[in-house]
This record gives sequence, C-alpha cells and structure tokens, in this order.
Amino acid sequence: MNTMINEAAGKMPQMMDSMSHMMSHPAAKGAAMAGAGYVARGIVTRSLFANPLLVLAVGVAGGVAAGYLLHQYRKEIVLAVSKAAGMSKDFALQQKENLADLMEEAKEQEAEAAQPATSVASPETPAATATPEAPAA
Repeated sequence: MNTMINEAAGKMPQMMDSMSHMMSHPAAKGAAMAGAGYVARGIVTRSLFANPLLVLAVGVAGGVAAGYLLHQYRKEIVLAVSKAAGMSKDFALQQKENLADLMEEAKEQEAEAAQPATSVASPETPAATATPEAPAA
C-alpha cells in the first residue's frame, strides 16, 4: 500500500503540470470562469432576494455609490452633456439646411418640367446643310 502512495505521489507533479498546461488555454479559462460565475450568480441571487431588507440595503448602497460618482465627476458630466447638446444642435441645423437645399432643387426641377419643351429644329432656324466629303483617293 505504501508503494501505491509513493507511486501516486511520484506522478503528482506530472499531473499538476498537465493540469496547469490545460488551464493555460484561453478556452479552458473562459469555461472555468463561466462555470464559477454561474454558481456564484445562483448563490448571490438566492441569498439577496430571500430577504427584502437585503434588497433594500443593496438598492440604497447602489444609490449611494451612484450619487458619490455623480458628485465626484459632476464637472466632466456637465461638460459631456453640454458637448452632446451642442453637437445635436449643429446636427439639427445641418439637416435643416440639407432639407432646404432639397426642397429648392425639387422646386427647380418642377419648374423645368412645367415649361414646354422646345423642339430642336424650329421653323425659324434653318437646318444646317451637310456638304458631302470628297472621296479619298
């Protein structure tokens, strides 16, 4: 029995090396993380939603954290919102100009279509007389 234990202990570093090599593959790491996340999600949701006071405490903690972050980054947030508002105003003005150009172009095409088409050879203009070319010798 002692020899079996010694034999197993002797193979242990090889097995550990093989396991660490398998876990170094990105797919194996992703699978392990996904499995751990699935188990942790079940534990967390069962424990949090089991007690309504915990749900309230988590909601309050989330609100406090959001309020802190909003207060901490209020200047950056105001600048970003102001920039976005200015960009949207510029975009609206550009679209208004594009629409005005399209409307003007449509009116011009409508006016051209409403005018009677003039014929190419009118009776007042004589047709050009073609002179026959001399045959090449």
